[in-house]
Amino acid sequence: MGSAEITGRQLAKLAAHLLAKRSAILERWQEAVRCDAELTSASSLPRTQFFDHIPDLLADFAERLRRMPGPDSSALRATEADDAAAHGLQRWQQGYDLREVTREWGHLQLCVMDELDAYAAGEADVALDAMAAARRALAQLCNGGISESTSRYFQLRQDEAAGNVRDLEQALRDARQFEQLRSELWREAAHDLRGNLGVVANATSGLTMDGLRPEVREKFFLLLRKNVASLHAMLDDVTSLARLEAGHEQRKVVPFDAAELLRELVETLRAEADARDLYLKALGPASLRVTGDGVKVRRIAQNLLLNALKYTQRGGVVVGWGDSRPGDAARWMLTVRDTGPGFHAGPGAPLAGAIEQATEEAERVEQNAPGRQPAAHASPPISAPAADARQVVQVRGEGIGLSIVKRLCELLDASVEMESESEKGTELRVLIPRSYEPATRDGDSARR
Repeated sequence: MGSAEITGRQLAKLAAHLLAKRSAILERWQEAVRCDAELTSASSLPRTQFFDHIPDLLADFAERLRRMPGPDSSALRATEADDAAAHGLQRWQQGYDLREVTREWGHLQLCVMDELDAYAAGEADVALDAMAAARRALAQLCNGGISESTSRYFQLRQDEAAGNVRDLEQALRDARQFEQLRSELWREAAHDLRGNLGVVANATSGLTMDGLRPEVREKFFLLLRKNVASLHAMLDDVTSLARLEAGHEQRKVVPFDAAELLRELVETLRAEADARDLYLKALGPASLRVTGDGVKVRRIAQNLLLNALKYTQRGGVVVGWGDSRPGDAARWMLTVRDTGPGFHAGPGAPLAGAIEQATEEAERVEQNAPGRQPAAHASPPISAPAADARQVVQVRGEGIGLSIVKRLCELLDASVEMESESEKGTELRVLIPRSYEPATRDGDSARR
């Protein structure tokens, strides 16, 4: 029998021994890692997760010994590389850093080396060249494992860095777009304020004219009163939006009856509807007890209702409240439905764009809210209406009211939905949580 054949038989015997001792080797390896004060990530892992692909790698090592001293198998090398890469990936996902991974590999190599030494000491007829070949194969296995793990580490670091760059670039684009929209909103508000101030200045100048007839003077007084009231309302809106954007508004959670609150609001604005020869109806259960911020709910409803009355020429507006969709018991629904011209995206229709933005952003708030469970019947995606050549009904600067609605919905973890049909009207739905987390010491609910 030739020396190569003898070495082959001894290595095959050694491979069988290592497979039989694999569990003991793994246990000694785990103990060595636990005793290493510089390795902390392994202590929190269950036994199976700690061993991971290492049992397969030891089996690959035994298979390599069994085939020696013949030519190396490319298939076996590929299997070893795959197992090492998979182990490296698992370690990064478990929170290891590069130093911890390489130190673990070092402990594994020492444990297997100790087993080889013990085997050589117990086998009197084992050839020195067989043990040398086994140790060389072990070094190749561990070096390959460290190499694959390191390569996987740097690949994942590059992927993570590239992802962070993409996220940062998107955040910067979103920030620039937000600033542009915000600047446009404030510019339009300033435009409207200047317009009203111009009317007030003209009316005031007219009242100082000599020999003014009483009926003309009365018209100037009415014009002045109307525009001063409009200025007051616009300044209130600007102040409210500024407070919301500055984060000065807090959610104050108390029990209240949403039905009673909305009926009172409708009665308050009924004169506005009568003056425009429109009907104003309130539909919903007699009582709807919820826990939330009633003041902000009223502000949402008031902004939507005033907007609906402003642009509705015939028919009227219906304010409704009640349960949300089936399967969504955690929320209740506020609706404002009008018979106005509907929204469209023609040139100069800032109000349509504002509500579409309000819908999209508030839905993202709803989806990202911690602990939020999706409704059994999710609402269909809101798509922008097609552009058309109709005269734009909405006037510039009116988007500020709906921006307030959007901010208030974010504050209340509420979402906004819209359905609109040309010349038939628009329905706006606000889905609001029935309750929130327990109130903090000062009475404000913690923002989620």
